[in-house]
This record gives sequence, C-alpha cells and structure tokens, in this order.
Amino acid sequence: MSDSRCKVWTGAKRALIFALALFAALNLFIKPVSAFDIKEIRGEKLPKPFKPVQVEQTEPPVQRSDLCADELECMASAKAAVLIEASSGQMLLKKEPDLRLPMASTTKTMTALVTIENCSLDDVVVVSKQVVGVEGSSLYLTLGERLTVRDLLYGLMLSSGNDAAVALAIHVGGSVEGFADMMNERAAKLGLENTHFVTPNGLHDDEHYTSAYDLAVIGAAALKYDVFHEIVSCKYYKLITDRRTVTIKNKNTMLWDYEGCIGIKTGYTKRAGRCLLFAAERDGMTLVGVVLKCSPMFEVAPEMLDFGFENYMLVRAVNSGMELSRGFVQNGDKSFIPLVAKEDVAVPMRKGDELKAEIRTNISGAVYAPIVKGAVLGEAEILIGGCVVGKTELVAGDSVFIRAFPAYFKYLIRLFSGGH
Repeated sequence: MSDSRCKVWTGAKRALIFALALFAALNLFIKPVSAFDIKEIRGEKLPKPFKPVQVEQTEPPVQRSDLCADELECMASAKAAVLIEASSGQMLLKKEPDLRLPMASTTKTMTALVTIENCSLDDVVVVSKQVVGVEGSSLYLTLGERLTVRDLLYGLMLSSGNDAAVALAIHVGGSVEGFADMMNERAAKLGLENTHFVTPNGLHDDEHYTSAYDLAVIGAAALKYDVFHEIVSCKYYKLITDRRTVTIKNKNTMLWDYEGCIGIKTGYTKRAGRCLLFAAERDGMTLVGVVLKCSPMFEVAPEMLDFGFENYMLVRAVNSGMELSRGFVQNGDKSFIPLVAKEDVAVPMRKGDELKAEIRTNISGAVYAPIVKGAVLGEAEILIGGCVVGKTELVAGDSVFIRAFPAYFKYLIRLFSGGH
C-alpha cells in the first residue's frame, strides 16, 4: 500500500474513532427530556367495583372552587362540619372546617391508625396498673389480663374503651406521652395544621384539639387499611381474653340505618359535646364526614351523605398503564421509552359536569439504560384549573438494554452515507 493510501486509511480510521467517541459522549451528556407539553384529558365514568388510589398529602390539598357547595340547613346545629371525598381530600360541604375544637373519642381513630402502622395485631398485651380504672367508657380491663392488639382495637373502636386506648398507647409508644408524640408526628405527616394530641382516648385537655377537616383527613387515611375498614364497619365482635369472653356492640347506629355506612367513630364529653366521624361508600366513591358539637349527629350525618352521593361522582382521569409521555434514553438500544401511569387516578366531579383536566409529567433525572419495564422514572400530576388534584408515578412501559457497539457502528454508517 502506498504512503498516500496509508495516510488516507489512517486518517479515515482516526475520523471513525473520533466520531464514535463523539457520539458516545453526546449520548452520555445530552440532557433527557424531563417534561413534555401539558396535554388535556377527558374523564370516563368509573366501572364497578373500583377502589381509587388515595394519595396521602404532606400538606393540605388546594381545594377546588368548582366542588364545594353551600352549607346545608341541617348543618346549622353543628359547631363545625365537613364532608370530603376520601381519595382526594376535596371538600364537598363545609362549615367552619378549620376551627379548632375538642373531639372527644373520635381521637381514637388516630390511636388506631398509629397502632396499625407500628405493631403487629397479633401482639399480646398484658394489662398494666396504669390501664386499670381509666375514667369514662371502658372495657373493664383488669390487672394482668392478656389480650391481643387486634382485640384491643375492636374494643377501642366499637365500645370506645378508654382503658383500651391507654393499653395500646403504652404497648406501642412506651407511655401515654410517648404515644401522643407519635400521634402528633403522624398528624404532621398528613399535613394537618389544626390538630394536637395529648391523650390517646380524647379525655378533655385544653391542648387536645382538631378541626372538622383535619379529623376527616385522619379518617380517610385510616380507611386505607383494610383491617381498619373491617373493624369500624363491624356491628358485633366477640372479644376473647385469657379471663373472659364478651360480645361487644358498635355504638355507631348508622351501621344499621344507612346504606353503605362503614363507621367510623362516635365521641362525647361535656366540653366537646356530641361528635361523629362517619363514612359511607357507594358506586366506588367513599365519603368521609365530621360533625363536632352536634347533638342531632345521627340525623345530620345521613343528610350530608345523601347530598354527597346525589350530587357528586368519581371520574377516572387516568387509567393504569396509560401512556402519558415519552422519555429520551441515554446509551440505550431504543432512543425513547413510553412512560405510563402506575395507577388509576380518579377525581370527584359534580354530576352532569364534564372533566376537563391536564396532565403534567416530570422525569426525575437523566434516564440511562438498562431500564426494566415497570421501573419508576418520574411522576405525573393531574390538574384542574391549575390546581393539582391527583398524582401517579410514571413507570417504564418497555425494557431498554444498553446500546451495543454494532448499533453505534450502524449509526455512523447511516450518518456518513447521508441516511437518518
């Protein structure tokens, strides 16, 4: 081979190597697309049965102006009242929703939630001296009596046992004070701004309070747990300890009187008055309501629920597996990957209204191969009127493998030959 031909061949090899290196470098450093244009979506009526994903808020959700109705006449008898759609936290009815008030034994909903999240329901609790003789409603636990956390939870929520609340607090938190700290930490995680706990049972203390809205959010959070749902919707329960067997009855008469009722908790002290945290579900929609300091609570609650079910419905805005965006993949055998919704997202709407929402997608950083189908790559937000009303994780719709050298070579051949 002549010197001139050698030089040409050497130059071509160098150019090829340089091009490969440049392409590899570009593939590593090109900024991936992190968000595509916001697009409009229209909802569809929910099939039956349907259980919407509840996105737990770390701060109160922005309330939609198109949803909340005026106060019903029956709500005048309550000091404060609210009705929310459980999965979104959106208010459908309200009266003084943020007013701080004592809430009596509805407190025990947070006691149950913290207990369920922090211990096994099969744990055996031995009744201590501090538990025996707690004032107010009681399971009449005796010193040294042994029973499970599960039995204590039934006694807590059906019979409103103040002694059961103290027993659970000591078992889970080490002390009543330690457990109250856990309750307040949980309230902070829920984004509650008008709630503070001192006791696990709701016996009066000036620093123990909540608001109608905050209490509804606590109820919705607890209902995410199937075991809590099962407990509060139970009418009768046979409680068994090492010393006795007793059948207890739920104090919430709405379980017998209202279609779809699932509890949740009654409450009464002289200072708090009659309080009720209630919930019901129909056609895939769960409504949670609260009335505080309301004597005719069992008359007001059904009217509020009736209004909610007659005037609102859940509409599915996003289907699980729906492609919401496409992301650029660096160093992959595919340049783009479909980004799909991990869960269904439903939002409450007034009956007769059409859902007009937008989806905003965000990828949480650069996307590098390899990627396994189903891997979480970002988040999608559903917006109505500029307000975020729902969220779902974005997951990879396909698997992507690392781009092999032949792929780079083919790319360069197409590049040099003028192809695309």
